[in-house]
Amino acid sequence: MLGFVETLKELLSLLHLPHRGSATPLEAEAFRRLRTFLEERGHRVQTLPFQGVRSYGWELLGISLLLALAPLSPWPPLLGALAFFLYFNGFRPWSFLLDRHPSQNLLAWKGQGEKALLLMAHVDTAKTFFLYHPQRVRRFRESFLLNALLAFLSPLLALTPLRWPIGLYFLIQAALLLHRELGAPYVEGGNDNGSGVAVATALFLETKPPEGWRLGLALTGCEEVGALGAKALIPHLPPGTLVLNLDNVGRGELFYAEGEGMLLYVPYRGALLDAARKTPGARPLRYRLAYFDTLPLAQRGFPCLSLIRLEQGVPPEWHWPTDTFARLDQGALEGTLRYTRTLLQRVFHGVSS
Repeated sequence: MLGFVETLKELLSLLHLPHRGSATPLEAEAFRRLRTFLEERGHRVQTLPFQGVRSYGWELLGISLLLALAPLSPWPPLLGALAFFLYFNGFRPWSFLLDRHPSQNLLAWKGQGEKALLLMAHVDTAKTFFLYHPQRVRRFRESFLLNALLAFLSPLLALTPLRWPIGLYFLIQAALLLHRELGAPYVEGGNDNGSGVAVATALFLETKPPEGWRLGLALTGCEEVGALGAKALIPHLPPGTLVLNLDNVGRGELFYAEGEGMLLYVPYRGALLDAARKTPGARPLRYRLAYFDTLPLAQRGFPCLSLIRLEQGVPPEWHWPTDTFARLDQGALEGTLRYTRTLLQRVFHGVSS
């Protein structure tokens, strides 16, 4: 464990930048440091570039403006409701218009064999928003569901006198999103997701896959703006790759997600989920708060599992300026390592109980 602790401290130090905002120069600097760190330890690292966005706010602002036009016609809110449904199920058919900023993934493999297991964690951090205030964030799911209900009802409400209140509601929402984009800072991201990057990388370095297995490490960009890095990663993964994602594992109680989805729920499957159900130390969770990088992978049939730590139902300091490296819990990081080690051994060696 001592070697892991020292490696973990070094990795956290590398990631300790003012922020690592999606597709920003500081995200690129974090990737440069991580690549150098891995190459100095003898690993061949692929850099997989792609184009992304720096914040999701502009997309949601556009959707809100369409919904805000309910007083004029039911057609703009109908389009807005469709865009809302697509976006929060992980689909962005308008991405070719918006994805203009360079981001990247790092991918490394060790071992030989037909079976593959990938450790994954996202590098980027998000902008804050008033909904993530500690006094509001515990009702984040309820706020989202209310917003979804109003969005889906807006084309019908556009035909009634309620078109004016619903239009005003989404106009105010658009104004709040504009304020976020113009003035809100990116968070430091010690827990989200410096913790996951550090644990996944340290575990990759210490683990020797058995014969017949390849072990991979994927460090992704632009997770916070639509899991864009995970989507870009898909063509580079062998079919049937098991994917173990670590996200927000630096404080709180450990959970393993059995599936995810903000609107439509996507259940996980496969050997990692089976192993998690048989391994003490984490509780099962149907994750509905947001999405992980595993969402686009699970939608395409990859066997996935995500690990996360929660406090009172939400990630600690979630997307708030208090999410700093100084607030990480060393015991939580080490506990995540122990649990994840056991998962890997169960999967590698086919342990059934």
